[in-house]
Amino acid sequence: MFLALRELKHAKLRFVMIGMILVLISWLVFILSGLGNGLSSLSAATFKNMDTDYVVFEDGSRHSMLRSVISEDLSEELKKQEYVKDAAPMGSRTAVVLKENATTNDEKIDVSLLGVNPGTFLEPEVIEGNPLAEGKDLEVIVNDVLKNQGIKIGDTLEIEGSDEVIKVVGFVENESFNHLPAVFMTMDYWRKIHFAATGSDMGVTNPVNAIMLQGENIVPEDINQSVEGIETATKQEAINGIPGYTAENGTIMMMLGFLLAISAFVITVFFYVITLQKSNQFGIMKAIGASNAFLGRAVVSQVFMLAVISIGLGILLTYGTAAILPEAMPFTLDPILVIIYAIILLVVSVLSSLFSVRKITKIDPLQAIGRVE
Repeated sequence: MFLALRELKHAKLRFVMIGMILVLISWLVFILSGLGNGLSSLSAATFKNMDTDYVVFEDGSRHSMLRSVISEDLSEELKKQEYVKDAAPMGSRTAVVLKENATTNDEKIDVSLLGVNPGTFLEPEVIEGNPLAEGKDLEVIVNDVLKNQGIKIGDTLEIEGSDEVIKVVGFVENESFNHLPAVFMTMDYWRKIHFAATGSDMGVTNPVNAIMLQGENIVPEDINQSVEGIETATKQEAINGIPGYTAENGTIMMMLGFLLAISAFVITVFFYVITLQKSNQFGIMKAIGASNAFLGRAVVSQVFMLAVISIGLGILLTYGTAAILPEAMPFTLDPILVIIYAIILLVVSVLSSLFSVRKITKIDPLQAIGRVE
């Protein structure tokens, strides 16, 4: 550590330049992490927030709400299955709403209409206003981001393409589905809107898109065999079935992987070149008694200190960037993910320095100081 600190002080400019590269790489990693998490939240926040363990779809729907139509009546049968604690139906569809008597298209808002039964575990907690209530089908609760569109409690909204008018009675937080803000309504009213066209329910009684199950030890295969015409998926499988979710996350993860690989390559090259330039110095130190372990620790310590400082600055820059980003941008910093990626960057940096350590162990003191012809 002593040797590492002395060299960092002696060659400030060299290490500042390397540090700046590490800062930029870590900054970009954290920014991409925030963007990926933000897109993920926009796509599946409602599913992620639900206190559910498994989701029952129509057989052959490939775990997609869009392809699935099953009967709500199956809920009672599913509740009787082993390990199932509770079951609740859900429906979804996209729609365009606008304030009642709006005069311009600018006031149109794309939303996801989500049908749930009031009082079930699927209904999100209201942060302002009132929750859903049985018998009050025209009342809805909406994602609080719609406040930015001028929506407030008591406003009435028209659903484009129909004569239906709904009233906002409450706001919920961080609820979106298919990249659109969520509007929660009673299941009966959602069914009335979604299956308004004759025959669209495909002859299913009380149709819904899916039924959510609570129960940690549920065996999907047993449920599928007990109830005809369904397929049971884990909560994560259902999230992966949301259109675009897997592709978006896969793209972000690939970019993060390339960044980490580039980071490892850059650090390796920089310190390997520096080690080559200092071969004579290392040779002299080995000649006067310095061990390979002592010199190796010095190099690893340099990289470790440089990485810690650089990653710390990258985190500060990321939170500073998050503070000035527009609210409309899907950017969500998860502290746990920030810590995980910080540790990964640190480990990658330290492991990259081992190539330089290997080079040091092969330096011959006599050759390094030019005493052998």
